[in-house]
Amino acid sequence: MTIPALGKIGVWRSGRLLTPELAQHLERLGFGAIWIGGSPSANLEFPEQLLDATERITIATAIVNIWTSDPLDLAVAFHRVDQKHPGRFVLGIGAGHPEQLGGRSYTPYQRMVDYLDWLDLERVPLEQRVLAALGPRMLKLAAERAAGAHPYLMTAEFDARARTILDEARGEGERAALLVPEQRVVLRQDAEEARRIAHPHIERYLALANYTKNLRELGFTDQDLTAPGSDHLIDELVVYGQDEDIQAGIQAHFDAGADHVAVQLLTGHDDLVDISFTRLAHILMTTAEES
Repeated sequence: MTIPALGKIGVWRSGRLLTPELAQHLERLGFGAIWIGGSPSANLEFPEQLLDATERITIATAIVNIWTSDPLDLAVAFHRVDQKHPGRFVLGIGAGHPEQLGGRSYTPYQRMVDYLDWLDLERVPLEQRVLAALGPRMLKLAAERAAGAHPYLMTAEFDARARTILDEARGEGERAALLVPEQRVVLRQDAEEARRIAHPHIERYLALANYTKNLRELGFTDQDLTAPGSDHLIDELVVYGQDEDIQAGIQAHFDAGADHVAVQLLTGHDDLVDISFTRLAHILMTTAEES
């Protein structure tokens, strides 16, 4: 079993903003994968719809929540989808946020270990699953028990740290674990306008401890992480500016060890989505070819 082809540049987009028609458009534009954001259902019906509507592009979940999705149901759905569209589906799973645990008696890490045990028993292949991973233990687990890691809301500096952990966990002579970061992009040259669009998309995460903990470890301060977030925080987490600035922001992830970047395009109220993605593809495909 081999890892599904991702290409260099993919699209991360909330499931509620995705349609089969948009998936077809993204495939025509040359993106390698679509990462379905949010918590897709364990029945995987929506990823299957996107696969049905397209011919080549890889579809991935980002992520199925291991607290709310039964692993046996998920495994059954995985095999149904993979049999229908062999080698085009990646199962991204994650533990969500501590604030959502509701007093559960065991840790997200232990829940993930147990969940992966169930997926192993049901023969869900390691090569077609990735873990939402930020902390060192979860990153190590992603290298040992999955194809790799899909970190969210981090920087290229984080990628470099993650790459070291993944490589050490895999060891010499083994295929390198995938590192697939998400990166927000705003197609605006004006800093104030770009920040205005980006702030609401960052602020919602500042009440979630797993993100703020890791951001503090990257050097962000309490002032940066106080809602709605500092301009400095936005500038570090969101890529915007001239075409070459956007290209450089994505290239920084590859330089730090990423294999594929899942771009989350943030748009203004008056932006036309299809046209915005067409422009994004025009800007980024050069970066993909050179990486």
